[in-house]
Amino acid sequence: MKSVLSLLVIAILSFNCIAKSTVSDRNKKSLEQLQQDFLDLRFGMFIHFNIPTSSGHDWPDPLQSPEVFNPTKLDCNQWADAAASAGMTYACLTTKHHSGFCIWPTKTTDYNVMSSPFKRDIVKEYVDAFRKRGLKIFLYYSILDTHHNIRSGWIQKKDTKFIKKQLSELLTNYGDIDCLIIDGWDASWSRISYEEVPFKEIYNHVKSLQPNCLISEHNAGKYPSEQLFYTDVKHYEQNAGQKISKETNDLPAQAGIPIDQFWFWKPDYSEKKVKSAEYIVNENLIPLNEAHCNFILSVAPSADGLLEDNAVTELKKIGKLWKHPGKSLKLSVFKTPIISRNLAKTAKMNSSWSEDIFISDFANDDNFVLFSWIPSSKNKEDNFLEVVFEKPTEINSVGFVELCGWYGGSVKGYDSNKTFETKLKNYEIHLWDGKSWEKLPIQYDAGRVRIHDFKTRKAKKVRLLIKDYQDPFGISEMMVYKQ
Repeated sequence: MKSVLSLLVIAILSFNCIAKSTVSDRNKKSLEQLQQDFLDLRFGMFIHFNIPTSSGHDWPDPLQSPEVFNPTKLDCNQWADAAASAGMTYACLTTKHHSGFCIWPTKTTDYNVMSSPFKRDIVKEYVDAFRKRGLKIFLYYSILDTHHNIRSGWIQKKDTKFIKKQLSELLTNYGDIDCLIIDGWDASWSRISYEEVPFKEIYNHVKSLQPNCLISEHNAGKYPSEQLFYTDVKHYEQNAGQKISKETNDLPAQAGIPIDQFWFWKPDYSEKKVKSAEYIVNENLIPLNEAHCNFILSVAPSADGLLEDNAVTELKKIGKLWKHPGKSLKLSVFKTPIISRNLAKTAKMNSSWSEDIFISDFANDDNFVLFSWIPSSKNKEDNFLEVVFEKPTEINSVGFVELCGWYGGSVKGYDSNKTFETKLKNYEIHLWDGKSWEKLPIQYDAGRVRIHDFKTRKAKKVRLLIKDYQDPFGISEMMVYKQ
């Protein structure tokens, strides 16, 4: 009898798993469709609200006591009404910012809202209020966490598990999340690499929980704008000087500014003038939308938990000035995001004779703008740049970024303000497996960022053979992947 009951239980559980899997598969959308849906949203609200709200600094003391956080008048319905009045279609809430404080009742740490006098699940209240008005739900999450020492020089394996547990809570307890905006990862100011906290592992974890959740990672300050490096959507932080090319962009993008001076609320915001509706609509929202870019406007609630009257008033003006025009322009191409680590980054570099100080080592320094490899002006034939592995390594993608501007000195002929025009007229890619060279069957590409995919092979060397070029010419970065 026990064995029969056991079999029955197993059968029921198996059926439930199959049913859930079938529903998941049926509702799953292609990444291309998700990106287009994202652009169709056009306009959303970025809600910067967390322990920095109560401390006066965007990056407060990481040991700041939760006792300071007590938004006694918190009303997420007020936020949602204000967003709807502006014609916004979604919102994003800072669930955890760089100082590590969580505004949901996480089981991973005591440094959360339940340790504060407030003791309410703000993420849930936000989600409920915005869903009730038909707005899509985005969540912001910072990898950099100064309270839990998830920062440069302190990273441990347990930190990745910690991050995954927190993301699991956010992606299983609050229904469908349309996009996860990630910050504080592979940037010059956070210095947490995609190897220390492995991007591919986190990315796949998110997709395993919610296949339709896009990732919008804050890395446009480092990675070139022509390719989706480590993100589903290219995110531009305009206040940090990250500008999208409104003439050439053909990637799904997102850009944002705060309606006030800073991201988080400051005590004098009720008295200060916010950015005008005309500026927001005519100089940001409309032109960005025309460049395949979704616009997100940060509006910061006060320490009491309410949006200031001046911000609410201006949002209503936006709603009168701008109406959602419908679906956005279609992207002309679909590019698969790069999520695997760059194997060239930790490999040896080699090349033909280089120009002065611009040796091959600058072509895998993980910097796409500062220094580059430049072939010698005294040697116009048989120029090559080469990645050398310690042993035969499986790869299926090779790419490189051509130098188009100079930021560290003066190289005659470069002008970073001009539209890119390649100097590399002909090239080949060859692989050495330890016994012989193989020329890859690639098609010529004239872009600044060139990625060539092929069937997986083992290679000990990857050589970019320069067949024909014009001065000035250089390679900023080499990339080799097993995607």
